[in-house]
Amino acid sequence: MKTTVSAKPAEVEKKWLLIDAENLVVGRLASIIANRLRGKHKAIYTPHVDCGDNIIVINADKVRFTGRKLTQKLYYRHTGYPGGIKEVRADKVLEGRFPERVLEKAVERMVPRGPLGRQQMRNLRIFKGTEHPHVAQNPEVLDVAGMNRKNKVGA
Repeated sequence: MKTTVSAKPAEVEKKWLLIDAENLVVGRLASIIANRLRGKHKAIYTPHVDCGDNIIVINADKVRFTGRKLTQKLYYRHTGYPGGIKEVRADKVLEGRFPERVLEKAVERMVPRGPLGRQQMRNLRIFKGTEHPHVAQNPEVLDVAGMNRKNKVGA
């Protein structure tokens, strides 16, 4: 008789992964990060348990968009006042003070909403430069560019 194993939070082994986002497409990178944060790459994946790894992303200011999304994609926010909807283009966000928010929002919209999704988002750390304060965790480098090439036909 076969049984389905349901992981318990104490049994989950979390690794630290480092991703260099330079010249990677935002959506493709965000889907890889979201799957790793949720733990869907593990055999012990359980939907209601935080099975994912801790992920550090560097060079988030050097991500790229395909097509004309850089000038056409809009990010909306609301001030809380009537008629207070504000919009900003993706290129302005990347040139601005917090360019890592582009990747953070893309990943945030791919993880489930609710307490579990918020817990999984706490395991994501995004930095706009090459420096990060998590050297002591000895993060394992994840070659996302190689993963994208491997999945394409004829590459």
